[in-house]
Amino acid sequence: MEAGNHTSVTEFILLGLTEDPTLCGIFFVLFLGIYVIILVGNITIIILIASCSQLHSPMYLFLGHLAFVDIGCSTSVTPMMIIGFLRHRLALPVAGCEAQLCSMVMFGSTDCFLLAVMAYDRCVAICLPLFYSTRMCPRVCVLLVGGSYLGGCVNAWTFGSCLLTLSFCGPNQIDHFFCDFSPLLKLSCSDVSTIEIIPSISSGSILVITVSVISLSYICILNTILKMRSTEGRHKAFSTCTSHLTAVTLYYGTITFIYVMPKSSYSTEQNRVVSVFYTVLIPMLNPLIYSLRNRDVKEALRKAMVRIYS
Repeated sequence: MEAGNHTSVTEFILLGLTEDPTLCGIFFVLFLGIYVIILVGNITIIILIASCSQLHSPMYLFLGHLAFVDIGCSTSVTPMMIIGFLRHRLALPVAGCEAQLCSMVMFGSTDCFLLAVMAYDRCVAICLPLFYSTRMCPRVCVLLVGGSYLGGCVNAWTFGSCLLTLSFCGPNQIDHFFCDFSPLLKLSCSDVSTIEIIPSISSGSILVITVSVISLSYICILNTILKMRSTEGRHKAFSTCTSHLTAVTLYYGTITFIYVMPKSSYSTEQNRVVSVFYTVLIPMLNPLIYSLRNRDVKEALRKAMVRIYS
């Protein structure tokens, strides 16, 4: 970080989830296990999609990138949090804190874009099945995935640029388990009245755009399903969306709680608990959601297991 005349802080101390030694030991084992599950689950999804020809379709291309982003999102936070349970208070250099925030914002924003892209993909598949191969051709898929990562990078750049303008000359203890933007603003001795607005506008725009795409896509999907005469057809069409709807509900539910609800309506402790949910638990749950509720993924996994043990 750029050092100003009033910047005396060289590192930040993350207070973590708890300072209770007993709870720290329990949480260390718990979150280490969760992180292993995140890596194994999401890497398995990526390998299955890459190796199984039946999963070489736009829907699974986007799912593979969602799995990669979930790994990145969790890796931005979880390893440091696990180390913090051993040290009770974890010190990060200012540059390291900034890198963690930018990484978290980038992967989190890309997650939003990918969920919107997946909703659009399902909309085209159900509402315009005859045009699916042209609307979702490889070139379009590459552009959608690339645009998702670009949008995440732009939002991360916005946060990083604003953070570079801040000076820190007072306390350096962050009452959180990672370097979130709001706790850093509270520690700054700069005027943050303008700086805090810019990332809010950037993130708010992403939420509005992605939620609008998802909502419009599912309105079209619902309208198409209701017009189907076959009950079996309705069930099949809706079953292809249930996994995505579950993932969207979990992710946007927690994001809304953190970034949309008034700050006075919840405590710092509640903030930390909900942050654990979207940075750690959701990346663990997504592979389970998409594998347990998806017939193609389950079949690909079964064939892979047969090949391994045969």
